[in-house]
Amino acid sequence: MLVQMKVEGLLFDPRSNMYIMLLKEVDGINTMPIWIGKPEADSIALALGKVATPRPLTHDLIKNICNGLKAKVTRVVVTEIFENTYYALIYLASDKAEVPVDSRPSDAVAVALRANAPIFVEDSILEKRSGDELEDWLKNLKPEDFGNVM
Repeated sequence: MLVQMKVEGLLFDPRSNMYIMLLKEVDGINTMPIWIGKPEADSIALALGKVATPRPLTHDLIKNICNGLKAKVTRVVVTEIFENTYYALIYLASDKAEVPVDSRPSDAVAVALRANAPIFVEDSILEKRSGDELEDWLKNLKPEDFGNVM
């Protein structure tokens, strides 16, 4: 079964020097953190803030290619987790068929935000441990992890 999610926010993890994309259940309380790179976090932040760039960035380009081919991003689905790596599919529909395209979740979400497509997670991977993972991360943070704040 699919659970609809939304991007609740982006957090910086100073321990891994990566960002955390926090997905939250639309009609519930479950959350799922996914560690992502800075370029993907920047792209998601731009989409969340509805910031227009002078030229298309990678995820804008994907949306533009879809539009040019008369294909629509119908949804993205985080499908599985294997060895601490999440996998996702971007579903593209044309007048002929709907095709799933393999993607990293961060890229899938960045495209979904631009295409106004819903974001889903397979309920089999939306388990308590993902919330515990974020909770443990937050509990273990120390003030020095944030560096100097001026």
